Amino acid sequence: MKNNKGLALLLAVALLVPCAANAGNRQKPGKEKMTFTWSRARMDGSRTGVTCPGKDDVEKALGRIDGSVYYAPDGNVFKGGSVAKVADVLIGVQPAMSEVKEVVGFSPKAMVSEYPESALSNWFIDNLMKAVEEKSGKKVDIGIANFGGIRVDMPKGDILKDDILSMFPFRNSIVYVALKGSDVRAILEDMAAGRFQVLGGVRAVARDGKLVSAEIGGEPIDDEAVYGLATISFLLDGGDDLSLSRNALEVIAYPEIIYDVMIDVVRSETAAGRPIEYRKDGRIRIL
Repeated sequence: MKNNKGLALLLAVALLVPCAANAGNRQKPGKEKMTFTWSRARMDGSRTGVTCPGKDDVEKALGRIDGSVYYAPDGNVFKGGSVAKVADVLIGVQPAMSEVKEVVGFSPKAMVSEYPESALSNWFIDNLMKAVEEKSGKKVDIGIANFGGIRVDMPKGDILKDDILSMFPFRNSIVYVALKGSDVRAILEDMAAGRFQVLGGVRAVARDGKLVSAEIGGEPIDDEAVYGLATISFLLDGGDDLSLSRNALEVIAYPEIIYDVMIDVVRSETAAGRPIEYRKDGRIRIL
């Protein structure tokens, strides 16, 4: 019964709130591991005219509750029932959520995480590389993160603290890794054979599951050189089938988590009067 009530509440929220949501869809387990796929659904608020509330527009966005009666933003009135109950819950928690509704920046256009590269994923990894370089005091040549770590897209318009929290919800810390060029090449070859992850500092070309070319800093990878890698703790030993600490010459983990790094980037750009925007640059090409 408890699970049924929870499902009913989730469905009611889906009818009420016009935000995008990710849903995990568990597949049957294989012989070695369980795999997951993700799909995205738009909750359009068609029953009530609700919009996602900011810090100071709760009644305008969500409507109001008077006793057991819900007055929706589009003028509809719900006397009791599941919609009124869900509205009561959502409106009631807004004061506790006010901190994450802080506007921290502005994006002139939406940035969507897309494969094999996107403005959003490039923005993420390039800033992660800068943060690791500043923290370590070591030269960072390449960055590797995972697309699955970017949970939502960058909205157009005002950016809330909640947007960055939702974008990077996992408490993975930033890490510096030193690797020989031959090991970096092997990582990229494995990606070319399967799926590329978020890459920075690299220009790679793949065809038919083979790595055709790979450059770091505009030069072909030198198998004997040592490269500084910026990454996250999740990818050091098996996360998303990557083990970036394998054969490492040095590994230094720092307490800063991804969210800390990226919210600092947004606040810094905003303080300097700059919007949050980025670009694709053809760093990954699949022929």
